[in-house]
Amino acid sequence: MDLRKLKTLIDLVETSGIAELEIQEGEERVRITRAPVQGQQTVMFQPAPQAAAPAPAAAAPAEIVVPVDEGHAVKSPMVGTFYRSASPGAAPFVEIGDAVAQGDTLCIVEAMKLMNEIEADASGTIKAVLAENGQPVEFGQPLFLIG
Repeated sequence: MDLRKLKTLIDLVETSGIAELEIQEGEERVRITRAPVQGQQTVMFQPAPQAAAPAPAAAAPAEIVVPVDEGHAVKSPMVGTFYRSASPGAAPFVEIGDAVAQGDTLCIVEAMKLMNEIEADASGTIKAVLAENGQPVEFGQPLFLIG
């Protein structure tokens, strides 16, 4: 895994208030954990094993743990593809630090060729963007953290 990507993931955990982040790409797995009291981070990198192992049938999606006391999580109402902007190259609907009101459009989730605007269900400030642009999201997966 690229060191720049690891640095970006560490910065995401640091700035968003997420307690733990684990991502698996192929057979490489990265887990970043932030200690709640000390504010320190632990990064564990597990390289692919040298011996050929059978590939798992379906890799589990990365799971992001959002502490409930950190704010309100806006969750995906459906399975689909997450987009931060209305079109490629356009500015994202919201950025970290933006103030939003209930009903403001936060993103789009494409499902079955339909573009579904996801609106804020609470007012506040965007504390974290918890999904990657253009990546699949699951039903109930946290997309944004509003504080």
